[in-house]
Amino acid sequence: MNPKRASWIAWLWLALGMIYLLLPLFATLQFSLQAQRGVPISFNAYLNALQAPEFVSSFLFSFRTALITIAVSALLVVPTAYWVHLRLPSLRPLIEFFTLLPFVIPPVVLVFALIRSYNGTSLTDSSSGVYILMVGAYVMLSFPYNYRAVDTGLQALNIGALTEAAQSLGAGWFDILFRVVFPNVFVAVLNGGFITFALVMGEFTIASLLSQPMFAPYMNEISNRQVYEPSALTILSFALTWGCILIVQRLGRRGVRIAPAGLR
Repeated sequence: MNPKRASWIAWLWLALGMIYLLLPLFATLQFSLQAQRGVPISFNAYLNALQAPEFVSSFLFSFRTALITIAVSALLVVPTAYWVHLRLPSLRPLIEFFTLLPFVIPPVVLVFALIRSYNGTSLTDSSSGVYILMVGAYVMLSFPYNYRAVDTGLQALNIGALTEAAQSLGAGWFDILFRVVFPNVFVAVLNGGFITFALVMGEFTIASLLSQPMFAPYMNEISNRQVYEPSALTILSFALTWGCILIVQRLGRRGVRIAPAGLR
């Protein structure tokens, strides 16, 4: 096939995909600006959505939950992936299989299994325990994205050489992990963290069944009793997601791999 024709076909499919994805978003935006009759463009729906006290509380609650989930996931995934690369490379297929289980197990099954397993314990008898249970569920749901991002970042490094160099400089395992491994996979952790952030902010099933004041259940509640505000919240969520993408890109450009020589 002619390379120019192949390039033209690729651009055509890209344009069709963009239209397919952006057309519903444009329709949602247009509908959200029609809250006031007789006015072509009205931001009343956005003002009402932003001024609602539930919006701020649910957004901050979800934002905090997303950050906690990202931190817990990084502390679990990075040491695990590092040790598998360094000492147990034969177990990589098995670990990858376990990280794919969240794709197979629906969230509704996962949350009911967690409730059933920990029923009668402190994780289900208090609000803080239920919150911990929800964060644990989100950590499990984010495993496929975080592990693959970190695994890809580690594959680009010579982990054995970095570890030996750090040990020759007198570094212990704690220093190797947090002053060598983590800085070198910082961009990978950010990439997985962004997906985790989007997952937690938009997840509905687990938060709803555990009766947690997350952002997604709040949007569903608004859609049942208001008309234009849910569309405005959808646009705001989309803008927030793109803002996170830009932040990740900015941080990724500034990310510098730190060699063992930085152990000083």
